[in-house]
Amino acid sequence: MGVSAAGKSTVGIALAAALGVTFEDADPLHSEANRAKMNAGTPLTDEDRWPWLDAVGGRFAAHESDGLVLACSALRRVYRDRIRAAAPGVLFVHLHGSRELLGSRADARTGHFMPPALLDSQLATLEELESDEAGMVVVVDKTPEEIVREILERLGVRSGR
Repeated sequence: MGVSAAGKSTVGIALAAALGVTFEDADPLHSEANRAKMNAGTPLTDEDRWPWLDAVGGRFAAHESDGLVLACSALRRVYRDRIRAAAPGVLFVHLHGSRELLGSRADARTGHFMPPALLDSQLATLEELESDEAGMVVVVDKTPEEIVREILERLGVRSGR
């Protein structure tokens, strides 16, 4: 989880490979209308997000027996609660970075539907994981390999599943 440009897809792909599970990105689960709004620089409302969050929870639930790493913003507690309603065992890895780092990454991306202009809106929306939420915060000022290694260590996983 995390804001745009935190490295959710890059880290997620590598983490899924290390764990031997499927990787998916939540972005394609958005409706065409949601993607158009974001592409136009318009932040989504909660009403826009509910069907998407239900789809995200459904993907986790569908992979309960075989595991799934899914890149998803999940910025607010209520969004994470909505996902957990469908998949209670989900663990969130919050990829966290400074505004400066995330901004430079967002500015360097090409062909992504989420414009850099929405980063500040996402940062304002972000609610940190609370102590009763299963998950961890990982700072993304390292290489993707170092980030994955840290996640695996914190999960108590040496290699493979």
